Amino acid sequence: MTEQWRERYDRAVDDPQLQRNLLAFQRRWSGHREHAFEGRDFEALRQELAAVKNDVIERLPHYLDEFVAAAERAGAVVHTAETPRDATARIVDLARSRGVRTVIKSKSIVSEEVGLNEALEAAGIRPVESDVGEWIIQLAKERPSHIIAPAIHKNRQQVAELFEAATGRPVDRNDVDAQLAVARETLRDEFITAGMGISGANAIVAETGTVLLVTNEGNAELTTILPRIHVVLVGIEKLVPTLDAAMLQLELLAPSATGQRATTYVSMITGPADEGGELHIVLLDNGRSAMRSSPRFADALRCIRCGACANVCPSYGVVGGHVFGYVYAGAIGLVNTPFHSGLEHDTGPQSLCVSCNACQTVCPVDIPLPRQILDVRAWVARESGLPPVERAALALWSRRLVAQTGLRIGAKLAAPLRTGSFLNLPGPSKLTSWRKLPAPAPRPFRDLSLSLAPDPLDGPVGATLRSRTIGFFVQCLTDWLYPEMGVAIVEVLRALGAEVVFPRTQHCCGLPAYDAGDRTNARRMAKQTIRVLERCHADYIVSGGTSCVIAMLREYRNLFLEEPGWQIRAERQAARVYDFTTFLDRIAKLPAGSLAGGDAAPATYHYFCQAHNVLGQDQEPMRVLSDACGIDLRPMPEAAVCCGFGGSVSFTRPEMSRHILARALTNVDETGAPVLITDNPGCIMNFRGGVAASGRDLTVLHTAEVVAERIRSIRNQRI
Repeated sequence: MTEQWRERYDRAVDDPQLQRNLLAFQRRWSGHREHAFEGRDFEALRQELAAVKNDVIERLPHYLDEFVAAAERAGAVVHTAETPRDATARIVDLARSRGVRTVIKSKSIVSEEVGLNEALEAAGIRPVESDVGEWIIQLAKERPSHIIAPAIHKNRQQVAELFEAATGRPVDRNDVDAQLAVARETLRDEFITAGMGISGANAIVAETGTVLLVTNEGNAELTTILPRIHVVLVGIEKLVPTLDAAMLQLELLAPSATGQRATTYVSMITGPADEGGELHIVLLDNGRSAMRSSPRFADALRCIRCGACANVCPSYGVVGGHVFGYVYAGAIGLVNTPFHSGLEHDTGPQSLCVSCNACQTVCPVDIPLPRQILDVRAWVARESGLPPVERAALALWSRRLVAQTGLRIGAKLAAPLRTGSFLNLPGPSKLTSWRKLPAPAPRPFRDLSLSLAPDPLDGPVGATLRSRTIGFFVQCLTDWLYPEMGVAIVEVLRALGAEVVFPRTQHCCGLPAYDAGDRTNARRMAKQTIRVLERCHADYIVSGGTSCVIAMLREYRNLFLEEPGWQIRAERQAARVYDFTTFLDRIAKLPAGSLAGGDAAPATYHYFCQAHNVLGQDQEPMRVLSDACGIDLRPMPEAAVCCGFGGSVSFTRPEMSRHILARALTNVDETGAPVLITDNPGCIMNFRGGVAASGRDLTVLHTAEVVAERIRSIRNQRI
């Protein structure tokens, strides 16, 4: 991790103006995107485009040859560039040979990738950015912080200061239209006097040799028409086979990028703009072929550079693209940076991902970004190693008896620091200035489970799961910090008539190590878990830790990619694994009103982000809590946005987690509900700690605790 990155991170997390700018942008974009996709089948469209892009990745040499031949027939000159230096050298040599002194550029993130402006300036050629956002960044001597909106981290007052310095005249601090007028007036002459125009491309079409450009300002049209020489710098992954495929991409690009149904300008350029003009197309590789050859990362080449992954990322919303990325910001930047710029530039940024999976839900080509980011994290761990303390802790944690013995000793040692359910630690720190940490339970669930006896409800509800045997997989936090959640789950399942068994040799699913990039210890714990489940004679496996369930359902497949035998065993067990909420909804199928009755305070519900984004959980909690239990649930704004726990991220990057949790708690406050319900112990730990530290009068409960309390109330009414 570079010292410069750490300095940028520290500045970003302490910049409230940055957070206000980014949060306002993300919320505004979300509403616009939802409106833009109304009446369109987003899922069908993105799977169609993903299939097109997969075909291009599979047959890339064929489509490259087809494009080069078609473009040259149309009068273009096509250059290939393996490296950034190759690309900049070709463009600089071309400019010098034509006597070009000034270059006008439209927005091109790939030009940032190769450092084109710096190369031009070193050769005595003046580059001028014509996109307003890029011009702002050029004046500020910064990199773009977003693929589509490069200056989104700046507000209008900061922009006015830059324009005043550049033009030497007063600029209104609050009138955006006036600021845009200054930019247009200043840049107008540059289009006329520039000897060369340089653009990127949103797509290049193999069958016709066409370059597709999409803009809202019209600057790209001026850049490509007015100068006599037009240079297109484009990555080879931007290929699409046909014009129909390009139209499909357009249908997804604008709503995903800017929340518009369509952009203002769409240009299709085939050959030079006019007689005597020149069109040069530089096709850049720079690690793209290496990415294509990797089974773990090839899917990332489907990217159409819309920036949607940044627009929903809670981490990006705190620190911005200068920290959450390198050249390419957002989740896609965490994946492609090692290939384009080197792994050393990704060591810091990848550590910020909270694995909420929101990025994949909005990706218009369904790139498995969350999985790929974890693969990058494992790559970093292999090359650079984990911090010594983390490495030692995970090695000890992966050994069941050592870990559990250590936890019992730790609980006894921590007893004097216990105040209620929290640790009373001396002095504020980055970990505890904004939340309280939970105290280990005096007795873990695995001890309490020995005394839990079957006690089914009378009547039809108590027969819901009759003759079913359920194996209970207790999540680590539930076992050692919140055993009452485990007790509640067992109570509910037995009240519904099930026989519940608890495999006592279970330990950890391996998720903490997997999230940290430690694949060796992750596989060790995953294999131990699979063996335990194989020996568990039960119809279903249920856990109140939804993150563990997702690990078993989805992550084991990737974890054992090179061990197909274990992959098969994992998938066999996954067929009977459920999180508690989904199990009650789909298997127990609680009838509406079956657990209703009695007084209850209104509540609000926070979705565990992965349950919503990976499992597709939407109405399941409502059917369990509202329909079956009769809870008055108040809608929570941004109910599926991550709470900031993010596995180990809330401990490794607590400054960022604090901001994400503050956003979530503000959303809870808006509901006015005195009770917050969620269904993952990590979320509960983060929420309870933040609530206690802030002094809020808010009770945070697991779904199972709410359902169990309803069952207890019914029993008491019948006595």
